[in-house]
Amino acid sequence: MILVCSVAARLLTRGETLSEYADANPDIAYATPKGTGEAAPLAENIKESPEAASPKQTSSTSISSPARTPEAVMTSPDGNTSAPPEDGIAPSSAPDSWQDLSPIEEETSDSVHYQDGFFYQPLTDRVIARITGISYPVKETLAPTCSLKVVNVVPDDEKLAVDYEDLRYLNVLYYDFNGEVQTGELICNKGIAQDLIEIFYELYLNEYQIEKIRLIDSYGGDDTASMLDNNTSCFNYRVVDGTNSLSKHALGCAIDINPFYNPYVVFNRNGSGETYISPSGSEKYADRTQNFPYKIDETDLCYKLFTARGFTWGGNWNSSKDYQHFQKVVN
Repeated sequence: MILVCSVAARLLTRGETLSEYADANPDIAYATPKGTGEAAPLAENIKESPEAASPKQTSSTSISSPARTPEAVMTSPDGNTSAPPEDGIAPSSAPDSWQDLSPIEEETSDSVHYQDGFFYQPLTDRVIARITGISYPVKETLAPTCSLKVVNVVPDDEKLAVDYEDLRYLNVLYYDFNGEVQTGELICNKGIAQDLIEIFYELYLNEYQIEKIRLIDSYGGDDTASMLDNNTSCFNYRVVDGTNSLSKHALGCAIDINPFYNPYVVFNRNGSGETYISPSGSEKYADRTQNFPYKIDETDLCYKLFTARGFTWGGNWNSSKDYQHFQKVVN
């Protein structure tokens, strides 16, 4: 078993052992969700389309990770924590390294180069190592042998609905809330990679502002933490809580844009008459009759670009509204 795991580890790290990879890449290998010091537990109260049996989701598909609830603090990827501001505006906390426009991952020989700063490609070994056990699940037998912390574990006999080969890594440029150009990264299903690269290029040409575009792995796979930090993200392998139904994000076929300003709203939750709004602190943005920056509605460029390419918008759902969410069915 150790030999099998060692081989698997070397495949994920281009011939290095996980220990060697960790020593060479301490920023990735020894990173933990900031503000906890431990592997991140898995999120509750995560969004899903209205056909799902329950609005709650977890990041793990089936086993062994403690549940996590939305917290009253915001934890940014660089470790800063604070209570949600009174006006509900999530602070920007992009690391300094994001200020240059170099790709986060270099283009490979099989990249699709769309425009300067815009390309997509199959997942490299380095990307696979970054996401395995976080946004992409690891099998139960292999999990204890990994030197990297894992939070997303599945039984050995579970067949995953998406393989590494089904996913694509995207490098994009975007304008942040300060009007400065940044480099962002996404992982999506290969069936929507061309759509997304075209959409984000059009958003970039129009100087459409997006606060952050980072992999959900920067937040330990925690969708609540990502939303609180107003992070735009796509792939995250997770199921609907209490069901066997996978989120569209688990297939890489859904994306959330500026989620703090475009919250997830559930009406009459569990028949209680309660209106549930996530993330915490974004309640003022659930009132879509109000005018405020970064609001996605049917007049918004983001809405127009996504729906023109066959995506559906969560803001058009009935029993719930997911104003940040666009999804597309792929073959």
